[in-house]
Amino acid sequence: MGRLLIIGCGGVAGVAIHKCCQNSGTFSEICIASRTKSKCDALQEKLSGTTDTVITTAQVDADDVDALIALMREYKPDAVLNVALPYQDLTIMDACLACGVDYIDTANYEAEDTEDPAWRAVYEKRCREKGFTAYFDYSWQWAYRERFREAGITALLGSGFDPGVTGVFTAYALKHYFDEIHEIDILDCNGGDHGYPFATNFNPEINLREVSANGSYWEDGHWVETRPMEIKRVYDFPEVGEKEMYLLHHEEIESLAKNVPGVRRIRFFMTFGQSYLTHMKCLEDVGMLSTAPVRYEGREIVPIQFLKALLPDPASLGPRTVGKTNIGCIFTGVKDGKEKTIYIYNVCDHQECYREVGSQAISYTTGVPAMIGAALIVNKVWDGDGVFNIEEFDPDPFMEMLRTYGLPWVVDEHPQTVE
Repeated sequence: MGRLLIIGCGGVAGVAIHKCCQNSGTFSEICIASRTKSKCDALQEKLSGTTDTVITTAQVDADDVDALIALMREYKPDAVLNVALPYQDLTIMDACLACGVDYIDTANYEAEDTEDPAWRAVYEKRCREKGFTAYFDYSWQWAYRERFREAGITALLGSGFDPGVTGVFTAYALKHYFDEIHEIDILDCNGGDHGYPFATNFNPEINLREVSANGSYWEDGHWVETRPMEIKRVYDFPEVGEKEMYLLHHEEIESLAKNVPGVRRIRFFMTFGQSYLTHMKCLEDVGMLSTAPVRYEGREIVPIQFLKALLPDPASLGPRTVGKTNIGCIFTGVKDGKEKTIYIYNVCDHQECYREVGSQAISYTTGVPAMIGAALIVNKVWDGDGVFNIEEFDPDPFMEMLRTYGLPWVVDEHPQTVE
C-alpha cells in the first residue's frame, strides 16, 4: 500500500490518476498537485465514491523547487509521478533528491527557453559532440545518476508509451525472442480523426517543437541527421490501414542505442496527414512556432505559447475523436544463429478510451504506462539506486500489467518491414 504524489493535471495525468484509482491495492493514497488546484479538485470530485484510493489535492508551482520540497515534506509520498511538462523534470528531480523520494516521469528534460545562454552553451557542445540538434536529450537527467545512487533512491525515466512501452517491448524482445537485436523501427500511428482543421494530440508546445525539428536516427554507432520530414515511408498498420509516416528524432533512440548491445540501427516514424503538415508549415513560416519572446503592444509574448492558447486543448479531444492508434516496434536480429523479425504492437481505440476514462487514446497510451511504472517502483518490483531508463529493468511484470490495465499487445512473427 503506497502513497503517490502526482504532479500535473492535464490529459495524461487524468488517465494516470484514473488508473491509480483502479489499482488501489498499490495506491492507497494519492495527492494530485498542479498550478491550477481547481482542476485537481474537479478530478477528485469526479472520482469520489468510485475507488478505495484516498485522494487529496494541492496547489504547487512545479518550477519552484522550494515549493515542491515543502509539499513533499508535508505529504510524505513513497514516490512522485511527474506528468507535468518536460520543462519541469529537473526541478522535480531536485526536490525528490532533497526529500529522498523515488521519481518517475514520461518524457525527458527539455528547456523552455532555448535562447538561454547557459543552456545554449551546453546544447551547442552536445550538438558538436553527438551530432544531433534536437532540443531534448537525456544528458541533463543522466547527470543526476550519482546523486540518486548516493541518496539510495530511484529515478525511472520515460514511463509513457514512446518513450516507455517501446523500451519495454525492446527489453521483452531481447529477453524472449532474440540473442541479438540489430535493427529497431519504432512506429507511432494515430489513425484517429478529431474533426478540427488543426489540433495536436498532446501538449501543442511540445508536439510542434518536436515535429518541426530535424529528424535523426542511429546507425553504426553514430547519429545521422535529416531535414524535417525528409524521410517518408508508407506502412499498412494492423487495424488502422495504410498511412504515410515520417522519420523524427525521438528520445528513446538515445537510450536504446546505449542499452541494447550490438544494435546497428534505430529509427522512429510517426504518421501525419497532409492537412496537419500544411498547417504546421504555414505556422512555422510566419514565426508562430518560435520560442523566442517578441514584444506586442508593450508586453512580451512567446509565439508558440500564444498559439497553444488558440488551439484546442488536447484533453478536450476525447468526445470527438474516432479511430485507433497502433504503436509498436519492428525488431530484426538473430536467434540461435538465424535471422528473425518480429513486430510487437498495441492497438488502442479512441472511443473505448473515452468511454472508460474520458480521454482520447494518445493520453490513454501514455497515462496507463505512467501508472504501471509508478506501481512497479512503489511496490519495489523494480528497484535500484540511481537513474534508469525503462528498458534497464525486467520487462515481464510491466508487460503483464499492460494487459491488465487496458493496453493488450500483439507479437507478429511475420510482419511487413520498413524499407
